[in-house]
Amino acid sequence: MQAQDLEFVRNSILSYLQARPNSADTVEGIQQFWIQWRDDALPLSVVSGILETMRNAGELESVNLGGRTIWRAAR
Repeated sequence: MQAQDLEFVRNSILSYLQARPNSADTVEGIQQFWIQWRDDALPLSVVSGILETMRNAGELESVNLGGRTIWRAAR
């Protein structure tokens, strides 16, 4: 995996949230609906790691809801 792939995912998530600031979804939903993949989608484990990195940077937050982790813009 290349740094440009990681930056593409991060920028896609930030762009999605800029257009829809109240959005929240699971990693599966984010992978499927928030990111417009140019080629094959990156594995869920990679997307999950990027979400964790974005949370650590203060860009996202996660909440547990019904046993699932939901991601949204940091408030």
